[in-house]
Amino acid sequence: MSDMRTPAAGQRRWTARRYRALLRAQGPRSVRFRTRLAILTGAVAIGVAATLFALAADAAGGLFAHYAHRYRYLPLLTTPLLFAMLVWLTRRWVPLARGSGIPQVIVAQQDPERATGSLVSLRTVTAKAALTLAAVLGGASVGREGPTVQIAAAVMGLSHRLLRVPLRGAVLIAGGAAGVAAAFNTPLAGLLFAIEELASAYEQRVTLLVIAAIVIAGMVAQSVQGDYVYFGVIGAHLTLGPALLAVPVAGIAGGLSGGLFARLMLALATGRSRLTIWSKQRPVAFAALCGVVVGGLGVATGLTWGTGYDAARAMIVGVDAPLWFGPAKFLATLATAVAGLPGGIFAPSLAVGAGLGNLLRPLFPDEPASAIVILGMVGYFAGVVRAPLTAVIILSETTASRGLMLPMFAAAFLADGASSLVCREKLYHGLARTFARP
Repeated sequence: MSDMRTPAAGQRRWTARRYRALLRAQGPRSVRFRTRLAILTGAVAIGVAATLFALAADAAGGLFAHYAHRYRYLPLLTTPLLFAMLVWLTRRWVPLARGSGIPQVIVAQQDPERATGSLVSLRTVTAKAALTLAAVLGGASVGREGPTVQIAAAVMGLSHRLLRVPLRGAVLIAGGAAGVAAAFNTPLAGLLFAIEELASAYEQRVTLLVIAAIVIAGMVAQSVQGDYVYFGVIGAHLTLGPALLAVPVAGIAGGLSGGLFARLMLALATGRSRLTIWSKQRPVAFAALCGVVVGGLGVATGLTWGTGYDAARAMIVGVDAPLWFGPAKFLATLATAVAGLPGGIFAPSLAVGAGLGNLLRPLFPDEPASAIVILGMVGYFAGVVRAPLTAVIILSETTASRGLMLPMFAAAFLADGASSLVCREKLYHGLARTFARP
């Protein structure tokens, strides 16, 4: 009998040991379980944070629009003063909050543990959000999408620190991509942006993290804001013959102008010209001069303030707009971007691209205005950020123009090539060097 009981007892002891080992490896106290929980809670928090930030930015933009309409000429004074004040506050208290936020995440992934105390710290992104909203209140040509990427990466880093799990660069990439997805309600664009810009290479583990974070953050954002399309359901399309003519024009024009924007930004950020040296020696005075440019353009046109969303949407749906809008918005966005205050360039770049498409409309008078404008947006945006896949998916998801995807892909790749002739270095990676440690 003892011989018959021994195997059963040995099997029970083996099963118990295996259960305890499994519990240590995957149980609630295991690193694997806490890592998954950190991603889950971080993605939920990103969805909430992105939604609240979007609502606050829209409210701030509405307040400024009312102010600028009621006191038309007062922004000539208040906008330069605000630019100077924001740059002084940023440089004095939170220098890592300046600019878009995407270059900070690119650098942060190289040393994520250290970055949670600097580039993507709670203090930095809190100030980033507040200062970006203040810039919107002052009429600056800024977007909220770039800051959302930095905020989202910080939220994901914080969730990992709270649950005491190792933080990898892939986690910050996942957080930043989830921020893009939640900001635009464009999950595929978030995924491609992570691969093209943040990661700069395809990594399976990165992509799996990104997908999980995007799905969760997107669900949370949609539950609050509803299932909406950023620019509305446009459904633009273009037949083969006109597309063969319009695509090269939009792609090359967008790429050259987008590359020019990137080159001018990098020249003022990293160059050695007299203007660059003076701007670094007198940053507050330079910011005030940039504010004069933005204020002057805004008062003169009434259209170049803020993100340019309303003007871009009007051009997409076919409303006639002045041909000077694109160049004017280009200058306003450039002046805002080089001033050194916090704020992104995603949404303003889409508005500039819409203005470029509006300039191209007279060349194709018999074709749908929406299709030509969207091709201009794709070409210019791809020329600025040098991420053609992201440009196409963002515009297809924000306008529901999936029937235009093949022309958009062709225009985006042409724009990427044309932009590289004007500015060899990718914009965000060039700006990232200004945040890198020596």
